[in-house]
Amino acid sequence: MFYAQDVASRLLGVRELRRQISRKAYERREIADSQLTETSAVPFNIFKDPYLLDVFGLKDNYLEEDVEKAILGDLESFILEFGRGFTFAERQKRMIMDGEDYTLDLLFYHRTLKRLVAIDLKIGKFKPAYSGQMRFYLKWLNKFEREDGENPPIGLILCTDASRDQIELMELDKEGIAVAKYWTELPPKAEFKQKISELYKEAKEHLERRKNLPNGNVVRELEYFYDGKHEDDDE
Repeated sequence: MFYAQDVASRLLGVRELRRQISRKAYERREIADSQLTETSAVPFNIFKDPYLLDVFGLKDNYLEEDVEKAILGDLESFILEFGRGFTFAERQKRMIMDGEDYTLDLLFYHRTLKRLVAIDLKIGKFKPAYSGQMRFYLKWLNKFEREDGENPPIGLILCTDASRDQIELMELDKEGIAVAKYWTELPPKAEFKQKISELYKEAKEHLERRKNLPNGNVVRELEYFYDGKHEDDDE
């Protein structure tokens, strides 16, 4: 259903459909959704985890601005990786408060959700302090940029590494904040499939643990599942 809807909404050709399947787009979306709770302010089925930014050819010792420049240099690939609905709005979004300047890396708009999507790029492991920065961005955007008829903005913090237990503990999704990892290099096929399978199983375990907590039932349109015998092939 995920791939059928993706083909219908984005008019994907056979080549791109095969590419999405081989890059485990569905599993990565489910991994991202596993961070969300029933009280999440982040909509389900919007983000992925991890994001595959290998198309940009970033080498060792790259900087945050290098990632940003690579994304802006090939927005079509970036938006294709993110999924349908995203449109680019602004880079280095300047926010002024009490005479001080603050800068958001990337600002997108999601046409279906009718809300701004703030993206903050980080190198290294996720730090709790990043969430405070994103909270400020979202509150500023909500007060000064949100237009009539739009929903509250949401934010995505992209890091090269993150602790899922830490993110789950902080319950950032309730504040409209998601965290995802990004990979600048795609591992060999067998290794990639193994890594995604492991992350997928871990995501399912997180969801099952949450269901066993009081008032922890997460309402989903589709049930999570994993069965190794149904491992996807390239087609």
